[in-house]
Amino acid sequence: MRVSVVIPTFNEAGSIARVLEEIPASLVTEVLVVDAGSTDGTREIATAHGARIIVEPRRGYGRACLTGLADASDPDVVVFLDGDYSDRPRELGRLLDPIRDGKADVVLGSRLAGGLAPGAMPWHAVFGNRLAATLIRTLYGISLTDLGPFRAARHEVLQALELREMTYGWAVELVTRGAMRGYRVVEVPVSYHPRIGVSKISGTLKGSIGAAWHILTGILKNRLNARTRPAAPGPAT
Repeated sequence: MRVSVVIPTFNEAGSIARVLEEIPASLVTEVLVVDAGSTDGTREIATAHGARIIVEPRRGYGRACLTGLADASDPDVVVFLDGDYSDRPRELGRLLDPIRDGKADVVLGSRLAGGLAPGAMPWHAVFGNRLAATLIRTLYGISLTDLGPFRAARHEVLQALELREMTYGWAVELVTRGAMRGYRVVEVPVSYHPRIGVSKISGTLKGSIGAAWHILTGILKNRLNARTRPAAPGPAT
Protein backbone atom coordinates (compact mmCIF):
# COMPACT_ATOMS: atom_id res chain seq x y z
CA MET A 1 0.00 0.00 0.00
CA ARG A 2 1.54 3.29 -1.12
CA VAL A 3 1.19 5.97 1.57
CA SER A 4 1.91 9.68 1.13
CA VAL A 5 2.12 11.93 4.19
CA VAL A 6 1.20 15.61 3.79
CA ILE A 7 2.40 18.07 6.46
CA PRO A 8 1.34 21.74 6.24
CA THR A 9 3.93 24.01 7.88
CA PHE A 10 4.60 27.63 8.73
CA ASN A 11 7.61 28.39 10.92
CA GLU A 12 7.90 24.96 12.53
CA ALA A 13 11.72 24.84 12.79
CA GLY A 14 11.53 23.83 16.44
CA SER A 15 9.46 20.73 15.78
CA ILE A 16 9.62 19.55 12.18
CA ALA A 17 12.76 17.45 12.64
CA ARG A 18 11.14 15.45 15.46
CA VAL A 19 7.99 14.95 13.39
CA LEU A 20 9.91 13.67 10.37
CA GLU A 21 12.24 11.47 12.41
CA GLU A 22 9.28 9.72 14.03
CA ILE A 23 7.31 8.88 10.87
CA PRO A 24 7.53 5.08 10.43
CA ALA A 25 9.63 4.61 7.29
CA SER A 26 8.34 1.07 6.82
CA LEU A 27 4.76 2.35 6.38
CA VAL A 28 5.31 5.47 4.29
CA THR A 29 6.27 5.93 0.64
CA GLU A 30 6.87 9.69 0.66
CA VAL A 31 6.57 12.75 2.88
CA LEU A 32 5.49 16.10 1.47
CA VAL A 33 5.97 19.27 3.51
CA VAL A 34 3.70 22.03 2.18
CA ASP A 35 5.24 25.22 3.47
CA ALA A 36 3.50 28.60 3.58
CA GLY A 37 6.65 30.70 3.35
CA SER A 38 8.47 29.92 6.58
CA THR A 39 11.29 32.28 7.53
CA ASP A 40 12.88 30.22 10.30
CA GLY A 41 14.56 27.43 8.32
CA THR A 42 11.67 24.97 8.36
CA ARG A 43 12.13 24.05 4.70
CA GLU A 44 15.86 23.48 5.04
CA ILE A 45 15.41 21.24 8.08
CA ALA A 46 12.65 19.26 6.36
CA THR A 47 14.79 18.79 3.24
CA ALA A 48 17.69 17.52 5.36
CA HIS A 49 15.32 14.94 6.85
CA GLY A 50 14.23 13.58 3.48
CA ALA A 51 10.93 15.38 2.92
CA ARG A 52 9.88 16.78 -0.44
CA ILE A 53 9.14 20.49 -0.13
CA ILE A 54 6.25 22.24 -1.83
CA VAL A 55 6.07 25.99 -1.35
CA GLU A 56 2.49 27.26 -1.17
CA PRO A 57 2.64 30.95 -0.24
CA ARG A 58 -1.13 31.38 -0.31
CA ARG A 59 -2.42 30.88 3.23
CA GLY A 60 -5.12 28.46 4.27
CA TYR A 61 -5.01 25.05 5.92
CA GLY A 62 -7.31 23.49 3.35
CA ARG A 63 -5.27 25.00 0.54
CA ALA A 64 -2.10 23.43 1.94
CA CYS A 65 -3.77 20.01 2.21
CA LEU A 66 -5.13 20.23 -1.33
CA THR A 67 -1.75 21.35 -2.68
CA GLY A 68 -0.08 18.36 -1.05
CA LEU A 69 -2.78 16.05 -2.35
CA ALA A 70 -2.31 17.33 -5.89
CA ASP A 71 1.46 16.72 -5.73
CA ALA A 72 1.36 13.27 -4.15
CA SER A 73 2.96 10.54 -6.27
CA ASP A 74 0.19 8.06 -7.06
CA PRO A 75 -0.62 7.01 -3.47
CA ASP A 76 -3.22 4.54 -2.31
CA VAL A 77 -3.68 6.41 0.96
CA VAL A 78 -2.87 9.98 2.02
CA VAL A 79 -2.17 10.86 5.66
CA PHE A 80 -2.46 14.46 6.88
CA LEU A 81 -0.41 15.47 9.90
CA ASP A 82 0.51 18.75 11.57
CA GLY A 83 4.13 19.79 11.87
CA ASP A 84 4.07 20.89 15.52
CA TYR A 85 4.63 17.46 17.12
CA SER A 86 1.36 17.58 19.07
CA ASP A 87 0.31 14.34 17.41
CA ARG A 88 2.81 11.49 17.51
CA PRO A 89 3.76 10.27 14.02
CA ARG A 90 4.74 6.89 15.43
CA GLU A 91 0.99 6.24 15.86
CA LEU A 92 0.41 6.56 12.11
CA GLY A 93 -0.21 2.83 11.80
CA ARG A 94 -3.34 3.15 13.92
CA LEU A 95 -4.92 5.26 11.15
CA LEU A 96 -3.80 2.95 8.36
CA ASP A 97 -5.01 -0.31 9.91
CA PRO A 98 -8.79 0.19 9.34
CA ILE A 99 -8.13 1.12 5.70
CA ARG A 100 -5.76 -1.79 5.14
CA ASP A 101 -8.29 -4.15 6.73
CA GLY A 102 -11.07 -2.93 4.42
CA LYS A 103 -13.12 -1.40 7.25
CA ALA A 104 -12.81 2.32 6.47
CA ASP A 105 -12.36 4.88 3.72
CA VAL A 106 -11.59 7.87 5.95
CA VAL A 107 -9.99 7.56 9.40
CA LEU A 108 -9.74 10.34 11.97
CA GLY A 109 -7.43 10.31 14.96
CA SER A 110 -9.45 11.25 18.05
CA ARG A 111 -7.48 13.15 20.66
CA LEU A 112 -10.41 13.21 23.05
CA ALA A 113 -10.86 9.44 22.89
CA GLY A 114 -7.15 8.71 23.07
CA GLY A 115 -6.17 10.92 25.98
CA LEU A 116 -4.85 14.44 26.25
CA ALA A 117 -1.54 15.19 27.90
CA PRO A 118 -1.77 18.01 30.46
CA GLY A 119 -1.78 21.38 28.71
CA ALA A 120 -2.22 19.90 25.24
CA MET A 121 -5.52 21.65 24.46
CA PRO A 122 -7.08 24.74 26.05
CA TRP A 123 -10.60 24.36 27.38
CA HIS A 124 -12.18 26.30 24.53
CA ALA A 125 -10.58 23.98 21.97
CA VAL A 126 -11.91 20.92 23.80
CA PHE A 127 -15.37 22.48 23.98
CA GLY A 128 -15.34 23.48 20.32
CA ASN A 129 -14.32 20.04 19.15
CA ARG A 130 -16.96 18.34 21.28
CA LEU A 131 -19.59 20.72 19.91
CA ALA A 132 -18.51 20.09 16.31
CA ALA A 133 -18.50 16.32 16.83
CA THR A 134 -21.99 16.48 18.39
CA LEU A 135 -23.35 18.45 15.43
CA ILE A 136 -21.82 15.98 12.96
CA ARG A 137 -23.29 13.02 14.85
CA THR A 138 -26.72 14.69 14.87
CA LEU A 139 -26.77 15.92 11.27
CA TYR A 140 -24.78 13.22 9.49
CA GLY A 141 -25.11 10.11 11.63
CA ILE A 142 -21.36 9.56 12.10
CA SER A 143 -20.16 8.54 15.54
CA LEU A 144 -17.31 10.99 16.20
CA THR A 145 -15.78 12.48 19.32
CA ASP A 146 -13.25 14.88 17.79
CA LEU A 147 -12.07 16.69 14.65
CA GLY A 148 -8.34 16.33 15.10
CA PRO A 149 -5.65 17.15 12.51
CA PHE A 150 -4.27 13.59 12.27
CA ARG A 151 -6.26 11.81 9.55
CA ALA A 152 -5.95 9.36 6.67
CA ALA A 153 -8.08 8.62 3.61
CA ARG A 154 -8.00 6.52 0.50
CA HIS A 155 -6.71 8.59 -2.40
CA GLU A 156 -9.58 7.44 -4.58
CA VAL A 157 -12.05 8.81 -2.05
CA LEU A 158 -10.25 12.14 -1.71
CA GLN A 159 -10.42 12.57 -5.47
CA ALA A 160 -14.09 11.58 -5.67
CA LEU A 161 -15.15 14.06 -2.99
CA GLU A 162 -13.94 17.06 -5.03
CA LEU A 163 -12.83 18.97 -1.94
CA ARG A 164 -12.53 22.74 -2.37
CA GLU A 165 -12.49 24.33 1.09
CA MET A 166 -9.32 26.40 1.62
CA THR A 167 -9.69 27.17 5.33
CA TYR A 168 -9.79 25.15 8.54
CA GLY A 169 -13.23 24.03 7.38
CA TRP A 170 -11.45 21.58 5.06
CA ALA A 171 -11.57 18.82 7.67
CA VAL A 172 -15.32 19.30 8.03
CA GLU A 173 -15.78 19.17 4.26
CA LEU A 174 -13.88 15.87 4.11
CA VAL A 175 -15.94 14.27 6.86
CA THR A 176 -19.37 15.57 5.90
CA ARG A 177 -19.03 15.00 2.16
CA GLY A 178 -17.68 11.55 2.87
CA ALA A 179 -20.69 10.75 5.02
CA MET A 180 -23.16 12.12 2.47
CA ARG A 181 -21.58 10.06 -0.31
CA GLY A 182 -21.84 6.86 1.69
CA TYR A 183 -18.15 6.37 2.51
CA ARG A 184 -17.07 4.75 5.75
CA VAL A 185 -15.77 7.38 8.17
CA VAL A 186 -14.36 6.02 11.43
CA GLU A 187 -12.09 7.26 14.18
CA VAL A 188 -9.32 5.69 16.23
CA PRO A 189 -7.83 6.95 19.49
CA VAL A 190 -4.53 8.83 19.31
CA SER A 191 -2.53 10.64 21.96
CA TYR A 192 -2.16 14.42 21.92
CA HIS A 193 0.57 16.51 23.50
CA PRO A 194 1.49 20.17 23.98
CA ARG A 195 2.74 21.50 20.67
CA ILE A 196 6.22 22.88 20.21
CA GLY A 197 5.87 26.63 19.60
CA VAL A 198 2.77 28.83 19.62
CA SER A 199 -0.41 27.58 17.99
CA LYS A 200 -1.67 29.57 15.01
CA ILE A 201 -5.23 28.70 16.04
CA SER A 202 -5.84 28.11 19.74
CA GLY A 203 -2.86 30.27 20.70
CA THR A 204 -4.68 33.46 19.70
CA LEU A 205 -8.24 34.70 20.18
CA LYS A 206 -8.51 35.66 16.51
CA GLY A 207 -7.27 32.25 15.37
CA SER A 208 -9.64 30.40 17.69
CA ILE A 209 -12.69 32.38 16.61
CA GLY A 210 -11.79 32.11 12.92
CA ALA A 211 -11.26 28.36 13.02
CA ALA A 212 -14.47 27.81 15.01
CA TRP A 213 -16.45 29.90 12.52
CA HIS A 214 -15.19 27.96 9.49
CA ILE A 215 -15.74 24.59 11.17
CA LEU A 216 -19.23 25.19 12.57
CA THR A 217 -20.57 27.01 9.50
CA GLY A 218 -19.07 24.29 7.31
CA ILE A 219 -20.99 21.60 9.19
CA LEU A 220 -24.27 23.42 8.62
CA LYS A 221 -23.50 24.56 5.06
CA ASN A 222 -22.58 21.10 3.84
CA ARG A 223 -25.78 19.68 5.31
CA LEU A 224 -27.88 22.28 3.50
CA ASN A 225 -26.02 21.63 0.26
CA ALA A 226 -26.25 17.87 0.54
CA ARG A 227 -26.41 16.02 -2.74
CA THR A 228 -29.40 13.79 -3.32
CA ARG A 229 -27.55 10.75 -4.71
CA PRO A 230 -24.84 9.42 -2.42
CA ALA A 231 -22.19 7.35 -4.16
CA ALA A 232 -21.51 3.89 -2.80
CA PRO A 233 -17.95 3.43 -1.51
CA GLY A 234 -15.53 1.43 -3.58
CA PRO A 235 -13.54 -1.47 -2.19
CA ALA A 236 -10.85 -0.53 0.31
CA THR A 237 -7.30 -0.72 -0.97
